[in-house]
Amino acid sequence: MLVLAFDTSTPTVSVALAEDSRVLSERNVHAANRHGELLMPLIDEVLGAVGVTAADLAAVAVGLGPGPFTGLRVGIVTAAALSDALGVHAYGVCSLGLVVYGDGERDYVVMTDARRRRVYWAHYSATEHLLGGPELDTPQSLADRFAVGRPLLVGDGAELYRDTFAGFEVVAGHPQASRLAAEVAPRVRRGDPSDALEPLYLRRPDARPPGPPKSVTPA
Repeated sequence: MLVLAFDTSTPTVSVALAEDSRVLSERNVHAANRHGELLMPLIDEVLGAVGVTAADLAAVAVGLGPGPFTGLRVGIVTAAALSDALGVHAYGVCSLGLVVYGDGERDYVVMTDARRRRVYWAHYSATEHLLGGPELDTPQSLADRFAVGRPLLVGDGAELYRDTFAGFEVVAGHPQASRLAAEVAPRVRRGDPSDALEPLYLRRPDARPPGPPKSVTPA
């Protein structure tokens, strides 16, 4: 059963095609703010690399964030549209858990950039079990929170604030669609129903509906 998986929660767009949990093709491209322009061409590339079409898919999977509103929405809307058009199930997973690390020896904290000097984060055990989060916080607050124990910090959020995390080991990482495909593989085999695909924004989007017009006091 072929599963198309993708994540658009960070500046890196990740797309993978897997059969069960075996990855057949994958693309990871730095998109900056061009998620909408790049996602479908990358999906076409990944499918074309193994000579299949969207009609061959058994399911789609998408990272639900947390992440900035626009990029995250591109992935979730695309997953919902493909699910509806193809008549296949769609599954969603927290994107922070798709940043692969886990050496089996120490805890680690995944951080992605939330802008406005904030990061999204989640704390995982050495065996990749969730210990805390996902949440939104300042880098300094997290540096203080994890000062005792100093887990490994993974992801662009940690890299962006290396000065704040002086004394911590910081490594690169981004959500990987191949990890997403492997995570949902058991659900695809069981034929579990689709998820609601609710995005994990953790805060309100910058764009908001305008309020009522202000009253004008006669001169």
